[in-house]
Amino acid sequence: MNRLIARLTGPRADEGMNTAEYAVGTLAAVAFAGVLLKVLTSPAVQQSLARVINEALN
Repeated sequence: MNRLIARLTGPRADEGMNTAEYAVGTLAAVAFAGVLLKVLTSPAVQQSLARVINEALN
């Protein structure tokens, strides 16, 4: 029975991320957050968001 389970589940060499993968993932998340912050704080986007909110409330 154990052989069958081992055969169905396959090798378990990649069970999770290692430290380098965490570092790359964290760096990508921070870069994306920076770009998103820059976009959302631009005057054009702020004006558009304010207009949408004002139209929704009126």
